[in-house]
Amino acid sequence: MIKRLLMTATKPKKGKAQDFVLKTPKGTKDWADKDMVLREAIFGTLSTLFKKHGGVTIDTPVFELREILTGKYGEDSKLIYNLEDQGGELTSLRYDLTVPFARFVACNNIASIKRYHIAKVYRRDQPAMTKGRMREFYQCDFDIAGNYDTMVPDSEILALLCDGLNGLGIQDFKVKLNHRKILDGIFQACGVKEEDVRKISSAVDKLDKSPWEVVKKEMVVEKGQPEEVADKIGEFVKHNGSIREVLEYLQSSEILKSNDSAQKGIEEMQILADYVEAFDITQYLSFDLSLARGLDYYTGLIYEAVTAASAPPENATELKAKSKDDDASAYVGVGSIAAGGRYDNLVGMFSNGKSIPCVGVSFGVERLFSIIKNRANLNNISANHTDVFVMAFGGGEGWNGFLKERMEITNKLWKAGINAEYLYKSKANIRKQFDAAEKAGAKLAVILGKEEYPQGQLRIKVLGQGEENEGELVTKDELLAAVQAKLSSDIDDISRIIKGL
Repeated sequence: MIKRLLMTATKPKKGKAQDFVLKTPKGTKDWADKDMVLREAIFGTLSTLFKKHGGVTIDTPVFELREILTGKYGEDSKLIYNLEDQGGELTSLRYDLTVPFARFVACNNIASIKRYHIAKVYRRDQPAMTKGRMREFYQCDFDIAGNYDTMVPDSEILALLCDGLNGLGIQDFKVKLNHRKILDGIFQACGVKEEDVRKISSAVDKLDKSPWEVVKKEMVVEKGQPEEVADKIGEFVKHNGSIREVLEYLQSSEILKSNDSAQKGIEEMQILADYVEAFDITQYLSFDLSLARGLDYYTGLIYEAVTAASAPPENATELKAKSKDDDASAYVGVGSIAAGGRYDNLVGMFSNGKSIPCVGVSFGVERLFSIIKNRANLNNISANHTDVFVMAFGGGEGWNGFLKERMEITNKLWKAGINAEYLYKSKANIRKQFDAAEKAGAKLAVILGKEEYPQGQLRIKVLGQGEENEGELVTKDELLAAVQAKLSSDIDDISRIIKGL
């Protein structure tokens, strides 16, 4: 990661110098070349996965009409970036990709679609830069819209989520599940008024970043709930385990038996338990009653993937009190690395009540990036994508460096879809050619020898195996097949990093 450059410069203004700090805005960063290689590899892995599940990609504007976003995110609405009005429409930067997708479905009168979308979103949140919590960041979303049998698309989304994290080499993750109807039923049964349910959901949603004592205080002091109500909720949100274990606990609760919302959610989770067994992902799932997902638009199953590093430190409150840094990295958890849920009513808000059921998941790329980068050695990869470096060896009287010939061979490789380079010098020093190949991260050298090339032969050398390895002689006609065979014989370094190999 490139360290942000802080510089002080002066700009003349009416005879007076004005100082300013040259840096990126709070919660943002520049992405260096090797960082981009890693990030693009994450995009590629997820895009391939989305296509495997039948997804088609779309794009939407980076800003939406403000009224489109208003009222969709609960208390998190305060984190939306509003754009300055210059006499036109009131707009805001998109907070996520879900609401724009729902607007897209409504605008285009779509009845069913599997879509994926990889794009930047913006939140005026407290950044934790080293943990991938930023104000400008990418989301990779996959959503299924349409009327289908209960919990069928939901279970496939969960399978896709687990497959995606495994494909990125994330081994120690757990997908926490809950159901909004169950959670709402718990709140109602514990004595929360209907108009306060969303506010209490928002408080409980912070349990992944704050301890119960902090959340309870918010519920009682800030949200105005009686302490006994908070304590009852606390008893429920402590429970987690397999889907069938937690279902057994919920079914034994006397105060939930008369709550229609809770019973409907329990029924759907029973169906889900069978389907996730079919997809063989039960080992990754935990039915966790503390999961709330504070966004207002969720209506059914909700979930988020966390790792061992997701939770905040035990002394988070103390660290926050002592902190004088704008970056919250020291005292907050990473939070979820992927999350989502069912939102059946969101499209209807934009289509005069015509509801299209939807369910989806969003991968947090920056958080995944921070995990993968921490386990990887980026020194082992190159920012370049060069596979082959074309060289010429020779010297003495009449030696011209084979510059034109190197161009011809390089062009032949390009036309075959092979990433290739050569040194822009007519008589290139051997050492400088190898140094350039190493800098480019090339895997192979194609060498035009002074004596061999006029006879129709070239040498292919695997780089990084020492000078004693002279390589393999091939004819011009054999060149492409030989190069392609060697390039396909092993997994590349970036794929190894992504998969955690």
